[in-house]
Amino acid sequence: MANESVTVENPYGLQALWAQGDFIAKGVLILLALMSAYSWFIIFTKWWEQRRLLRQAAEADKQFWAADNIKAGVTKLSGKGNIFKAMAAEAIDAAEHHDERLTQQVPLHEWIDNVLARATQRIGSALSTQLPFLATTGSTAPFIGLFGTVWGIYHALVAIGVAGQASIDKVAGPVGEALIMTAIGLAVAVPAVLGYNFLLGRNKAIMERVKLFSNDLEQVIVSGSRIEGTGARVIGGAPKK
Repeated sequence: MANESVTVENPYGLQALWAQGDFIAKGVLILLALMSAYSWFIIFTKWWEQRRLLRQAAEADKQFWAADNIKAGVTKLSGKGNIFKAMAAEAIDAAEHHDERLTQQVPLHEWIDNVLARATQRIGSALSTQLPFLATTGSTAPFIGLFGTVWGIYHALVAIGVAGQASIDKVAGPVGEALIMTAIGLAVAVPAVLGYNFLLGRNKAIMERVKLFSNDLEQVIVSGSRIEGTGARVIGGAPKK
C-alpha cells in the first residue's frame, strides 16, 4: 500500500489570527499593512524622482555651461519641471529687472544670492516631503506590532484561564499567534528605515549638485557674463550695452 502524504493545516498561523482575532487585533494588522504599502510607495516614487533630478544635474553640467550665454544655456535644458532650468530662469529675471524694483538699493550680488538661496530651499523642501512618514513608520511600527502582541497574549491567557487548562499545546498556539504581530511590525519598520536612509543620502547628493550650480550661476551673472546673445551684460547691477 502506497504511503499517502497528509497535509496538516496550521491552526495557529496568520490566517487563524485573522479569523479568531477581535477588532483591535484586526485593526493593528490593517494599520501595519497600510503603513507598509504607503512606505513602499514613497520609496519607489522618491527613487524615481531622484533618478530624474540626477539626470537633470548631469544634463546641466554638460549642456548649460557649454552655451555662449546664459539664456542659450537655459534653452538647452530640456523638459518641463527641470529644476536647474527654473533656477537659471529665475536668476535671469532677477538680474534683468534688478533696477526696476525696490531692490535696486540692494547690491546685485546680494539680490542674486537671495533669489538663488530661496530657490535652493524650495528644492530641498520638495525633496524632503514624505520622508518623515518613513521615519515615523520605522520608529512606531515595532511598537504597534508589540501592542498587538501584548493584546493577543492577554486574551490568550484569559481564554486559558477560563478553560482551566494550561498545557503546552493550549499556551504555545495563542502566544505564537500573538508574536506574529511583533514580527509584522519589524517587517514593516526595517524597509522603512533602510529606505529613509537611502533616500536621505541621495537627497544630499542632489542638493550638493544644486548648490554647486547655484554658486556657479551667481558668479557668472555677477561677474558680468552675457545673459543673452545681443551682447547685454550685467555689470555693477545694471544691464549695459
